[in-house]
Amino acid sequence: MFSHSRILCPELQQKIMTAEQAADFIRDGDTVGMSGFTGAGYPKALPGALVNKAQIQRDLKKPFKINLWTGASTAPELDGVLADADGINLRLPYQSDPICRQQINSGQMHYIDLHLSEVSQYAWSGFLGDLDVAVIEVAGIHEDGRIIPSSSVGNNKTWVEQADKIILEVNSQQSLKLEGMHDIYYGTALPPHRKPILLNEPADRIGSQYLDIPQDKIVAVVETSAPDRNSPFSPPDAVSEQIATNILAFFEHEIKKGRLPANLLPLQSGVGNIPNAVLSGLDNGGYKNLSAYTEVIQDGMLQMLKSGTLSVASATAFSLSPDALVELNENIDFYREKIILRQQDISNHPEIARRLGIIAMNGLIEADIYGNVNSTHVMGTRMMNGIGGSGDFARNGYLSIFMTPSTAKNGAISAIVPMVSHVDHTEHDVKVVVTEQGLADLRGLSPRQRARVIINNCAHPDFKDQLLDYYERACASGRGMHTPHLLNEALSWHERFEQTGTMRQD
Repeated sequence: MFSHSRILCPELQQKIMTAEQAADFIRDGDTVGMSGFTGAGYPKALPGALVNKAQIQRDLKKPFKINLWTGASTAPELDGVLADADGINLRLPYQSDPICRQQINSGQMHYIDLHLSEVSQYAWSGFLGDLDVAVIEVAGIHEDGRIIPSSSVGNNKTWVEQADKIILEVNSQQSLKLEGMHDIYYGTALPPHRKPILLNEPADRIGSQYLDIPQDKIVAVVETSAPDRNSPFSPPDAVSEQIATNILAFFEHEIKKGRLPANLLPLQSGVGNIPNAVLSGLDNGGYKNLSAYTEVIQDGMLQMLKSGTLSVASATAFSLSPDALVELNENIDFYREKIILRQQDISNHPEIARRLGIIAMNGLIEADIYGNVNSTHVMGTRMMNGIGGSGDFARNGYLSIFMTPSTAKNGAISAIVPMVSHVDHTEHDVKVVVTEQGLADLRGLSPRQRARVIINNCAHPDFKDQLLDYYERACASGRGMHTPHLLNEALSWHERFEQTGTMRQD
C-alpha cells in the first residue's frame, strides 16, 4: 500500500487512482506523449494497463491503437508490450525494441525517424498534429505542486505543454535526491521570436529544477514502485579496445598539433560498449577536468566523474548498468553537483553544439569509400533503431567521429562498402571514420583522396583488395571523376549478401 508520501500536494492527492482507471482517459486513436529516454524515466504502469484495455476492446470487437511519442527509446515494458499487443499505430522519434522493429519493417507500424533536437519544434509547430495525452514519470510532487523530474527529461516539457490531458506516474524507486539535478529551460520559442540561449559552458544552469505543469490539465496521478530498465554492458572486447586506442591516439595527435586543448572539448558519446571503452581509455589517459555535453550519462562517465577526469556532465537521461545505478544512488549527493539533466531540445541543440565545439562520437552501420554514413538501415531498407541525436552533433560539432568494427555477421559483411545503401550523414558531415583496423581523418581531403584513406586505414583485410579493385575500375571508367562510381556495381555488395549470405567475392 502506498503512503502518498511522494505526493504532498493536496489537490493532486485527490486525483490518485489506479493505472487501469487512468487508462480510461486514453482512447483509441489518441496521440500519447510518454516520458522515457534510453530505458530511463519511462512510465511503468500505464503501458501495461493500456495493453489490458486493448485486449478488452478487442474482445468486444473494437479497435484500440495509439500514436506513441517519447523522448527516444524506452524499454520492453513500454514499447515491447504495446507493440506485442498491436497497440501502436505510429511511433516516433526513436526506438530500439525488437518487436517494434519487426512491426516497422513488416509495415504493420508507421514510424517517423527524427533528429532528436527537432521533435519539440515539430510538436510546437503542429507538424505532428494534436497531442491528446501526456504520461510522465516523476520522482515526487511538493505541497505547492512543484514537480520533481525523474531519471530522464527528454521531451517531457514539450509533452506537458502540448497535451490536453496529463497523467503523472510517481515512482517511489526514483531517488528524491534527484531534486536539484535538473535544469528545465523555459525560454524556447518558435521563429520569429527566438532569443539566444545563454549557455556558454556545459556546467551552466539556465532554467528551473522543476517541471511546470498546470494542475487543471492533470487528470490522474498513479503511484508506482519499479526500477528503470538498466542493462549491463559487456566487457570491452579486443575490437572495442582497439577502436578506443585509435581514437585516443588521434586525440593526442590533435593536442600536439594545437587543434585541441589539453582538456579536449566537450564530449558527446553514443551508448554502447565501444563508447564506454573510449571513456575508459580517457579515464586512464591522464586527462583531467574534461567535460561532457551529451544525451545520456553512461557507466564510463560516472567513473570519470568519480576519478576527476570529468568535471561536469550535461545530458538528458541516464543509461546505466545495475551496478552503476547502485553507485549513483549511494553517492547521489556527490553526483548531483556534477550532473545536469536538461530537456532534449537543449541537450541536443545544434547551435549550442556548434558554439561549444562538441567532439561527437557515434556508431554506424556502414560507411562508404567517400565518407557517407548509414546509421539506421540494414541493407538499405530495414530500420534498425533510428538516427537519434547523432545528426544533431555530427553536422554541428567541432569533430564528428563515427566508429564501428570493420566487419559484421562473423566477417560476412564489410562495414566499409563502395556506396552506402542508405545515407544518414553525408560526406560533408563526417570528419573521422574509425574501425579496429585504423582511423581515417577525412578533413581537407577530396573525395578521391578520402577513398584511398578510408580503404587503406579502415577496411578489413578480407575486403580491402575488393574495395581497391572497385575504386580503381571506377576511376578507370572516366565517368564522373569527382566521385567515381560504377552504378551497376555500387550496391552489388548488398545484393550479394542478400542472395548468398556474404559480401565476399569468393
